[in-house]
Amino acid sequence: MTERLSREPYEPYESHQAGGAVAGTGAGGAMDLAASEAETLERTPQGPDGTGPGDRPRSLWSDAWRDLRRNPVFVVSALVIVFLVVISLWPSLIASGSPLNCDLAKAQQGSQPGAPFGYDGQGCNVYTRTVYGARTSVTVGVCATLGVALLGSALGGLAGFYGGTWDSLLSRLTDIFFAIPVVLGGLVLLSVVTSNTVWPVVGFMVLLGWPQISRIARGSVITAKQNDYVLAARALGASNSRILLRHITPNAVAPVIVVATIALGTYISLEATLSYLGVGLKPPSVSWGIDISAASPYIRNAPHALLWPSGALAVTVLAFIMLGDAVRDALDPKLR
Repeated sequence: MTERLSREPYEPYESHQAGGAVAGTGAGGAMDLAASEAETLERTPQGPDGTGPGDRPRSLWSDAWRDLRRNPVFVVSALVIVFLVVISLWPSLIASGSPLNCDLAKAQQGSQPGAPFGYDGQGCNVYTRTVYGARTSVTVGVCATLGVALLGSALGGLAGFYGGTWDSLLSRLTDIFFAIPVVLGGLVLLSVVTSNTVWPVVGFMVLLGWPQISRIARGSVITAKQNDYVLAARALGASNSRILLRHITPNAVAPVIVVATIALGTYISLEATLSYLGVGLKPPSVSWGIDISAASPYIRNAPHALLWPSGALAVTVLAFIMLGDAVRDALDPKLR
């Protein structure tokens, strides 16, 4: 028996044969495996997130983008917003003529060729004015959101990072601005402005809108700076500016993006409200708020002049709110 074992050649623990594999068993025997099972044994092990050791791990942003692409709410709202942006940049693509060309002889007339939405009380083409009104709303919403996000993030981020006296002063300042009613503040501040552009309205929204973003950014930075990677970077001698820009900002910006996206629709609605009250944009500017205000006295005789700009405003605000909700769901790990 000993001679037989010594004459037998050494067999490896696992040997491959045509169409399958032979794997050693715990009892010293052998077990035939099918080809598919042999491939499974040879497959490179993967991590818990489905990536192999040579693959780059997925980040929060890649996971969020993957979830957003599968969310029908995001897809529909994004398509509506893209359409609004396109007609804001090039309204002549779908509307011919000028929104300022009015004919009193056609006042309050209904739908007809060349004017599918009819005419308002001044004889202006409601369809053309509704299309051109998107430019004002999108411009005000985007510019106000960018200004609020940048100013609020900078102030709140610095206050949360450094703390101390700076944080206390900013907290008391935000309390003061939170105490100012938005509509009443607009009536007071914009009533003395003589400019007929969108920039006074944008400036007013930035002035009263930054405290909300500031508090969000402050809390997010305070949470992020307590993480281990920030403490490790500080222990390795990284400067405050490098820690703030390279380590804290990328990990604290998600809540700011969510709140700013939802607030964009609010700013569009606020612009229409101020224009309706006569302190925002004023004629001859084209705005949905101006058209709604002008059509209100004729709601019985020409309801179409009120319904179309009101509907466009409602769809626009709803699209941005739905987009913000979808982004919030994708960027919040607690909702996964």
